[in-house]
Amino acid sequence: MNNRHLYYLLSVFLFLAAACSSGTKKTVETGDLMKTYSEEYRPQFHFSPDSAWMNDPNGMVFYEGEYHLFYQYYPDSTVWGPMHWGHAISTDLVHWQHMPIALFPDSLGYIFSGSAVVDWKNTTGFGSAENPPLVAIYTYHNPEIAKAGGVDVESQGIAYSLDKGRSWTKYEGNPVIPNDGNRDFRDPNVIWNDEIQKWNLVLSAHDHVQIYSSVDLKEWTYESSFGIDAGAHGGVWECPDLFPLQVEGTDETKWVLIVNINPGGPNGGSGTQYFLGQFDGHQFMADSKETSWIDWGRDNYAGVTWSDVPKEDGRRIFLGWMSNWEYAQVVPTEKWRSAMTVPRALSLIQKNGQYIVKSVPVKELGKIEDRTMVVESEALKIDGEKELDLHGINLNQSRLSFEFDLGEAHPESFGLVLENDLGEQVKLSYSTSTKQFQFDRTKSGDMSFSDKFTGVASAPYDIGTSVKLELFIDAASAEIFVDGGDLVMTEIFFNSKPYSKLQIFSKGNPVTLNRAEIVALDSIW
Repeated sequence: MNNRHLYYLLSVFLFLAAACSSGTKKTVETGDLMKTYSEEYRPQFHFSPDSAWMNDPNGMVFYEGEYHLFYQYYPDSTVWGPMHWGHAISTDLVHWQHMPIALFPDSLGYIFSGSAVVDWKNTTGFGSAENPPLVAIYTYHNPEIAKAGGVDVESQGIAYSLDKGRSWTKYEGNPVIPNDGNRDFRDPNVIWNDEIQKWNLVLSAHDHVQIYSSVDLKEWTYESSFGIDAGAHGGVWECPDLFPLQVEGTDETKWVLIVNINPGGPNGGSGTQYFLGQFDGHQFMADSKETSWIDWGRDNYAGVTWSDVPKEDGRRIFLGWMSNWEYAQVVPTEKWRSAMTVPRALSLIQKNGQYIVKSVPVKELGKIEDRTMVVESEALKIDGEKELDLHGINLNQSRLSFEFDLGEAHPESFGLVLENDLGEQVKLSYSTSTKQFQFDRTKSGDMSFSDKFTGVASAPYDIGTSVKLELFIDAASAEIFVDGGDLVMTEIFFNSKPYSKLQIFSKGNPVTLNRAEIVALDSIW
């Protein structure tokens, strides 16, 4: 969130006010929530705050049947301000219960991004073997030091909960990791490492990440750094995550290092890169210094994964902030700003001699599937344009699945268009000549709020003779999964009226639409 420094001077007073009101609770009555979640552009199956500003997901941890989602939150405005940790809980990753604010600014600063873990061994001494504490580790950002031009603006603190995350106590010995001389020094992410029987922590330090170890989450030892000479460097590195994944179908395991960057994303502004390699508890050794991208779209940032998902589940579950710092604060929503992506299960595969981290929507989203329209056709050869019959399904709250046979003679381009009766549209296409998927929102609707919003996002992809596309459309967003998540693009848009037409097209040579599935999705609220 390197845009944060733009708001320091404006936020000092608000910081002091927030610190004085740290006992405030924020709850939403059911009737108010139903009313709130009917606004224009409001997503119906993505998490969004009941009101006000939200950005990065934080502190994602699973404990006793509950997925905790904390997030960067400013309850007093729809633009960024003194950061708190908002809080929500789910038992199924789909339906969310809003909780009171978990962490408030205090004399050490705003509460920036971080992570949370279950301290099963009670290494901190905050709990007991029978009642292990949940421990959150987060960045303190001191606006007064920033205003004075100091460097030691950010440090790391911890807090703990003994009541399943309902209330939090800040550690009296904060900060547990003082500033090291980097003005950008934030977003700690913690894991328990069985190999060394210690905690490991990775945090971002401007243009690289730093790795630490600890026996008790209170005292930390610096181990190593990574990234000064690796990856994309168009902006500040933020929100790292480090975890192992087994390569599908093998006994091989690699470590995945996720690093968010802003700006410097693949299509401008914010983006989420990753590296693969080995980690011994002390040093991350990348297989390659080249960047790979979790998501090629413009609107998936600050993504990290849940900790302490049970081993019998086995998934590494990812969530991102569905926006981009280039325009996040000026998008045309009035009562709230921003939503999260759908939760996604990450896996590691080998394809065409390369290792790829793929993403698929979590299976729990099947719980909200309502009515399905299936088109199976031997005769649906698309040569030109073909509008599909939606059979009354709301396109703006749906899952769309397509299986295309391209044949040996590929078309010049093919894809699909969502359109309304005003002529506003978004277009997903594949170009054979450039070997790229493209998402075009130049005619999507309201773009007046930012000259950086319009444009065409592109993603390289080597297509075969067939391809599968899956899209989740929710009011003002599209999440696109190609060939089961080998390629992902996330895009937001603001159409003046709901899209009501779905068109398939092919240019040059025809394609065969073997199967199309249009599924209505229920609201989670």
